[in-house]
Amino acid sequence: MEFTAQQIADFLKGSIVGDPLAQVSDFSRIENGRPGTLTFLANPKYEHFIYETNASIVLVNNDFAPTGEVKATLIKVPNAYSSLAALMSLAEQAKQRRTGIDSTAFVAVNATVGNNCYVGPFAYIGDSTVIGDDCRIYPGAYLGDRVSIADNTTIYPHACIYSGCVIGSNCMIHAGAVIGADGFGFAPDKQGEYQKIPQLGNVVIEDNVEIGANTTIDRAVIGSTIIRKGVKLDNLIMVAHNVEIGENTVLAAQAGISGSSKVGAGCMIGGQVGLSGHITVGDKAQIGAQAGILGSIEAGARVLGSPAIPIRQYLRSSVIFEKLPELYRTIGQLQKDIEELKINKNKS
Repeated sequence: MEFTAQQIADFLKGSIVGDPLAQVSDFSRIENGRPGTLTFLANPKYEHFIYETNASIVLVNNDFAPTGEVKATLIKVPNAYSSLAALMSLAEQAKQRRTGIDSTAFVAVNATVGNNCYVGPFAYIGDSTVIGDDCRIYPGAYLGDRVSIADNTTIYPHACIYSGCVIGSNCMIHAGAVIGADGFGFAPDKQGEYQKIPQLGNVVIEDNVEIGANTTIDRAVIGSTIIRKGVKLDNLIMVAHNVEIGENTVLAAQAGISGSSKVGAGCMIGGQVGLSGHITVGDKAQIGAQAGILGSIEAGARVLGSPAIPIRQYLRSSVIFEKLPELYRTIGQLQKDIEELKINKNKS
């Protein structure tokens, strides 16, 4: 499907610099833009590509002022990156969607599948599971008994949703994700052997949540592990039992949250961050990559390091880290000088 610059500008409420009849039918990166494609410029360090790109249309921020000739038609918008996301969502919605239940899929006789759904080959839908309208269950996905999935949610191949879990509308669960496996609950007996504690709760995922590939979210011991609306979890993230993650919080890959911790709304958590159990992270906290969080963090805090400290303090400390070998040698020399002074004083 082709769109003109004018149609795109009207949709984004942007302004055109160049040919309003320029047409595009695909997207491209600015550094290897092709004729007939749309690209964007949001980061100033890529500006030099805009003077070389062969893309037909480029989305730019309203304050962009070119310093050379630009062959492409520009569409100026308040935020080029978010505008690109809106266009890509529109393009995704325009794609023809599969519907129907494949003959090799298993659907329990008392399960309910809504209107306009797709259930791919070898997918499994268990007893009393309810799937809303316009959902897509891709090949090999497993939905256990009594699972509830609301409208317009996508479960990608080989994702596994254990029994009793609840997933809201407009969610995406990517390939290999496991929702509702048992939490890591064991208690030592008198002989020092670990006995399993039954995990009797579930996982509740609210609306507009995206769960990355191979991410795991454990069911609660009692009650629910809760992922609030708008949360975005990257690939390879571990969320333990009875954790609660607040609205519109984002976590990057390989982060891990230990059991019963509470993460507030609007937080940003970097890759490979580790949160210990039974702590609280306040709203809008920012945690830098590879940080180790051993205790609760106040709302709005910005921390880095392991154990984590305020980011400015960490950056000042990092300057000292580089100088530690030199400081060590200096201290060693000072100790020798002091010993020599003591010896000379005793001799005198």
